[in-house]
Amino acid sequence: MEDVHALTAGERPWAAGAVVAVGRGPVLAVEEAAGWAVRYASYDPRADSGVELPAGSRVPTTVGTPFDLASLTKLFTAVAAVQQIERGTLGIDAEVGAYLPDFRGAAAHGVTVRQLLTHTSGLRPELPLYDCADDEERLRRLRAEPPVGVPGTYCYSDLNMLLLQKVLERVSGRGLDALVRDGITRPLGMTATRFGPCPGAAATEDQRRPWAKADRGMLRGVVHDENAWALGGVAGHAGLFSTGRDLAVFCRALLAGGSYGPARILGPDFVELLLAEPGLGFALDQPWFMGELAGRGAAGHTGFTGTMLVLDRATDTFAVLLANTVHPRRRPPDNGPRATLGTRVAKAVRAV
Repeated sequence: MEDVHALTAGERPWAAGAVVAVGRGPVLAVEEAAGWAVRYASYDPRADSGVELPAGSRVPTTVGTPFDLASLTKLFTAVAAVQQIERGTLGIDAEVGAYLPDFRGAAAHGVTVRQLLTHTSGLRPELPLYDCADDEERLRRLRAEPPVGVPGTYCYSDLNMLLLQKVLERVSGRGLDALVRDGITRPLGMTATRFGPCPGAAATEDQRRPWAKADRGMLRGVVHDENAWALGGVAGHAGLFSTGRDLAVFCRALLAGGSYGPARILGPDFVELLLAEPGLGFALDQPWFMGELAGRGAAGHTGFTGTMLVLDRATDTFAVLLANTVHPRRRPPDNGPRATLGTRVAKAVRAV
């Protein structure tokens, strides 16, 4: 796919490395990699450019390269939540306070599980948990945090998925990493998908202040998101690593009503609950990253590190883009390449 190589070409490419996986029905039609999983040793703020590694020290991107999924992690948290709803251990319209009475900020305002899943809780986009002294202070801040907006009004927030993680762990008695592993990735055979550390992953950022929120140096195999890092690498909003082929299996299972081969992770009615308007965890019909795939109930998400996943149930098609756009440092987001991929896939499907 020519576009994949264009994404990684030149001195200042959109991404150092990228993988595209596109399929329809049971067929994985496109699986291609381009560029470098590791291209830079560091970022030079005076030159505003990356310090290139010697050619022999760079690591090429392959179709098997794991990437930091960033906010695509939210989709797995959402599926884990709907699994608990299907089992009857979680009520979608139950108040968070029913499960987490100690989280008094959300409890006092009647925030519900549905509001967490649809980003309508009124919680602010994030808290600087990475600046807290220890885990006790981080937990104390999460427990006390009240909505700043009117519950029922949309405001995208990482805090929604952090609170949902706490709800899931409370009702199941298990960590989110175990819920994702045993409920999603292991049954589907997604052996390359896991919370970090992931030593072979594509590098992300030379993370330093003032452009980042922490001073951590060049990151590879550890979560890029500062809050997820501060929380030990397992968080409801970020922390997973995966490959294009593994995410193709995840997409295929949801498009097939929750099953892949002999494995079933959700029943069809609960996949419908997950993906129907307005979407639980998934965003619906967003042309800014889906391109022309948007418009008939397409569901998906993006991730800050350069990732994207889109399911088009109308044509039984999926598109996955994994990239390390933050290598060697974060830039203002450019969603054009994501939307272009969605449009090319939509046109290819229409042409069949």
